[in-house]
Amino acid sequence: MIMSRTPFRISLFGGGTDYPAWYREEGGAVLSTSINKYCYISCRWLPPFFDYRSRISWSKIELVQDNSEIEHPAARVALNFLGIDQGIDLHHQGDLPARTGLGSSSAFTVGLLHALYGLKGIMPQKMQLALDAIHVEQGLLGENVGSQDQVISAFGGFNRIDFLTDGAIRVSPILMEPELLARLQDHFLLVFTGISRTASEIAGEQIRATSKKKEELRLIRQTVERAIEILQGRGDLEDLGRLLDESWRIKRSLTRMISTPLVDSIYEVACRAGALGGKLLGAGGGGFLLLFVRPEQKQKIGQALKNLLHVPFRFENSGSQIIFYNPDSLYQAPKEVADRKADGETRQTRDAMILKV
Repeated sequence: MIMSRTPFRISLFGGGTDYPAWYREEGGAVLSTSINKYCYISCRWLPPFFDYRSRISWSKIELVQDNSEIEHPAARVALNFLGIDQGIDLHHQGDLPARTGLGSSSAFTVGLLHALYGLKGIMPQKMQLALDAIHVEQGLLGENVGSQDQVISAFGGFNRIDFLTDGAIRVSPILMEPELLARLQDHFLLVFTGISRTASEIAGEQIRATSKKKEELRLIRQTVERAIEILQGRGDLEDLGRLLDESWRIKRSLTRMISTPLVDSIYEVACRAGALGGKLLGAGGGGFLLLFVRPEQKQKIGQALKNLLHVPFRFENSGSQIIFYNPDSLYQAPKEVADRKADGETRQTRDAMILKV
């Protein structure tokens, strides 16, 4: 059995400039970090002694005879992409719910590819893992997703990610003194709005509006440079909160779907209680709201938002990892067993066979 652990992410600045429709023309940049909330994928070859060929367990359990029958789109496409046609037993678990702006879909894809590569005895480099996940989501599934989530989930850490017009991606870790990093973490408050949404629909509208929102997207990209200057000591840390507020107000002007009256109301309550700035994470529409607050005001702001779920988190640096590997449990059907199964052996006969591990 193999298990991968892949972090969710928080995108701070530059979101929206990581869509190919934009960066292929103008170039994009984001400032993002992975956090200690994870997607876990475990898998193994499934012995051929069941009434089904593969078992895929996510929010539902799928028992299928062929990859083409798998309902989960990323699982179905990833298995075909890596040429896996043996029976497989695959399980997914996550620390936080899907469709909430933390890049959970891309974390799933990255973690799934990582585990499947491991099952085949291959250890991919982080950039290969990120590029393969981008290809699966954008190229094979045709989803309206950007390119930062896959990169930050694969690499982990606090990074500037540049998207070049020729399609190349450059990852640059942001180096900070431990004391500054600790202070930065202490200024963040993560709350759940209670709204789950389909990011692809919101992103699709933003992509369609790209040609009309070039000035706004250029301003959003510039916030990455300004944020890095603050983190490098050329400004007060609280300026980062004000920059988040500025960036959020620009981003929500891109389309009417990025924010909602309820989200605006929550944000204004937080700001009146002392928050310096913040933003909805991900494409928008709901999910998690990240707030930048003075540590001494966290309790007051938390009281103002007492009806919302607060989620503590820390930055993490590992990215996607294989955290469990037991080659002795990686059952592969001997050829004679597979041939007999293909010939339609009965369940009783198959149960009587001796496993050759």
